[in-house]
Amino acid sequence: MLHGSGPGTTGSGAWATTAQELGTSCHLVAPDLAGFGRTPVPAGSAGGLRLWTEQAAGLMDALGIDCYAVVGHSMGGAVALALAAARPQQVTRVVAVSTTGAPGAPLSAELDAVWAAPAGPLGARDMLSRLVHDQALVTDSAVDARAAAMRAGATAYASLFPPPRARWADELALSAQTLAAIRAPVLLVHGAEDRVTPLETAAQPLLEHLADVRLHVFGRCGHVPPIEHPHEFRQLLSCFLRRDRCR
Repeated sequence: MLHGSGPGTTGSGAWATTAQELGTSCHLVAPDLAGFGRTPVPAGSAGGLRLWTEQAAGLMDALGIDCYAVVGHSMGGAVALALAAARPQQVTRVVAVSTTGAPGAPLSAELDAVWAAPAGPLGARDMLSRLVHDQALVTDSAVDARAAAMRAGATAYASLFPPPRARWADELALSAQTLAAIRAPVLLVHGAEDRVTPLETAAQPLLEHLADVRLHVFGRCGHVPPIEHPHEFRQLLSCFLRRDRCR
């Protein structure tokens, strides 16, 4: 389970509500990718899709897990798709939620602002308000928790996504050739009101490139379906992954 790219994001934070249910029937691995949480970016590297893909693949190799499904949110969705293309014999299913990675997808103003959000309560509140459709979810406790996570991960995150940020959106884009190499079934999950990775530029173009794909759209939902529609999202995920078989 691969998290997205906002400051303060961690694997455990991104997937806590989902893991509470799936963890009873699945073996879940939710790492902090390089530059997030307390995982440093290797010396001489600026992060990026290749590094994160290699990190995810290397982690599963180190754990001795030969076949696995991959669930990724936002940036993590692009990593999940890249991993499926690189490891076709190991990745059995892909769930890409509010994903980046579509060829030619522009950097949205909302994603630009999320990447640039300063650590602290004001930055946390602004970022959370951009991520969700229902502003009632931007509670004081949610802001405080995100602000604390932003401060804790500030050192590792500092080297990621400096301006001009359009180049980082381009760096996350997958080529048509890479997408065509994916043979695992793919489930795209998106919010109809997602302003960070808009449905029409992020998910819909991927339908043209993936061999085995389906798209589920949540209405009245922004960038974080696992948070905005937790029960329905878990049911959708469980149903899709239940069909998983090692090849």
